[in-house]
Amino acid sequence: MPVVGEAGGKALLAFGALLAALAVAFGAFGAHALRARLAQDALGLWQTAAQYHFWHALGVIAAGLALLHFPDSAWLRAAGALLALGILFFSGSLYALALSGARWLGVLTPIGGLAFILGWLALAVGALRG
Repeated sequence: MPVVGEAGGKALLAFGALLAALAVAFGAFGAHALRARLAQDALGLWQTAAQYHFWHALGVIAAGLALLHFPDSAWLRAAGALLALGILFFSGSLYALALSGARWLGVLTPIGGLAFILGWLALAVGALRG
């Protein structure tokens, strides 16, 4: 049973904040601990992953805030879930690719990108339908 109502908005807001904190931590880890260990192209992948991770964590926060105003919106709940899944697949695959060099992980990245697009569209629909 999904978390609905005000509790759902608060949960999504808190989850987004945790995702943002992780994005900052991963970004700092890449900039400091991995700088001497990874090739420049792998560091670029890591940086891209951290940037998308952070921006989409803000999207999860936005979905949570909107859900506080429209607590019964399935669209806003879907937006938060899709943006979080996008972080997992898009950023997660790039983090793993940067660390491992396993090119097959790149097949997961577009799935995350699609989840990002669908998440932003769901946020737009949720906002319009209120």
